[in-house]
Amino acid sequence: MKTVGKKVIMKSVGILLAGITAFAAVGCNGKTDATKKLIAIKEDEGKIVNVFGPMEKSKPNADNVARTAFDMTVSMAEEKLKLTVEYRTYTAENYQEKTYDDVVLDRVRNNMDDFYLLNPDSIKILGEEGKLLDLSDLECAKNIRDVVKAANTIDGKLVAIPQEIVAYGLFINKDMFDRYHLSLPNTPEEFLECCRVFKENGIETPVGANRWWLETFVFAQAYAEMYNGGNTQAEIEALNSGDSKYSDYMRPGFEFLQELIDKGYIDAKAAYTYEAIEGEGPDFLAQKTPIVMAYWGAANADTAYGKSDFNMQVIGFPSSLGQMPVVPITGYAISAEAEHLEDTREVLEVILSDEALKTYSEINKVIPATKNVEVDCIPALEPLNKKMEEGVYVLATNASMNVEQWGNICLIVRELLNGATVDECMAEFDRLQEESLAKDS
Repeated sequence: MKTVGKKVIMKSVGILLAGITAFAAVGCNGKTDATKKLIAIKEDEGKIVNVFGPMEKSKPNADNVARTAFDMTVSMAEEKLKLTVEYRTYTAENYQEKTYDDVVLDRVRNNMDDFYLLNPDSIKILGEEGKLLDLSDLECAKNIRDVVKAANTIDGKLVAIPQEIVAYGLFINKDMFDRYHLSLPNTPEEFLECCRVFKENGIETPVGANRWWLETFVFAQAYAEMYNGGNTQAEIEALNSGDSKYSDYMRPGFEFLQELIDKGYIDAKAAYTYEAIEGEGPDFLAQKTPIVMAYWGAANADTAYGKSDFNMQVIGFPSSLGQMPVVPITGYAISAEAEHLEDTREVLEVILSDEALKTYSEINKVIPATKNVEVDCIPALEPLNKKMEEGVYVLATNASMNVEQWGNICLIVRELLNGATVDECMAEFDRLQEESLAKDS
């Protein structure tokens, strides 16, 4: 689903829509008269449902696994329901300076399509505006994993459902850890000790980082106990009311990152300029650095870390409760005023059914959104998968939190990389919280 700025896809949001990849087709704005006539003819011929997202329908024999998987689920819906799903797509060329989120917000507000693939920022905004249909009564929603419901429920309404769960973890060169007799780290203190040993043995930069994903360290340390301590909702309510401060949760993670920077375990200047995987990936694959962070699907993708020459393990991020996966959630959402509302509901029932998600997950080798399909993962992902099966994880997106998480934390971490102090970063969290409280008053 497998990241348009921070919010575009792949390199920006990285995970978020990373599993789906960036779109490469033309957008639907500025249609010629001929195009309009063609659509009109198709509508006369049969039922049509329009989807807007970051990728076009794949061409026959196209070498794109993610597109093929989604297309197959759409084909299941088209065949069963005797209708056509029209792909309307985002491209940076057509929208110039507008991010994917900018465009999709405008399209939903103006009821331009039937259903959409949304990043968490947009899910939260549009859900609060009442622009998204409540999907709670869909049959497929009964089988959705609790992590999706926790992330995408607004005012009691489940407003978006993804096809896959994207879990972030630490990608570890186990051979390098074994070489220096290091155990895989569980806590921040153990992680720092591993970095110290690597540095003292000539590993110039133990942690390969980019400008998007260092926030995962912060999430693990900030919310490990909140999401796994049995008091999640009360803690979120305290944050929303202002009784608790986001900055108090965030400070340990930012101080940890600052220590990594100060001790040279992370190259902040390089990370600030690196795109995800493209920047730090070559050194990791060349065994010059033993640790990077990435999403589940990167372990399977040949274009990422799917073909390493060493024993790779994917584990959770260090936290007070041990190794902790970090999970942001995207989702497909239906416009509350969709032109083809009932047909669109039926399409989602099919593409999010257990049958369709089994097909999707087997092709993409990802965690399906349904709890009724087991994950068949490669050995490298077993440590991360075990944690997910145990229900041990931290949410990086949660629509019930008044301050948006994934985007804001990423941007504030980037300020840290660019020289801001931890106190200055905490002041920004306080400002965001005060802003949200003022809006709700």
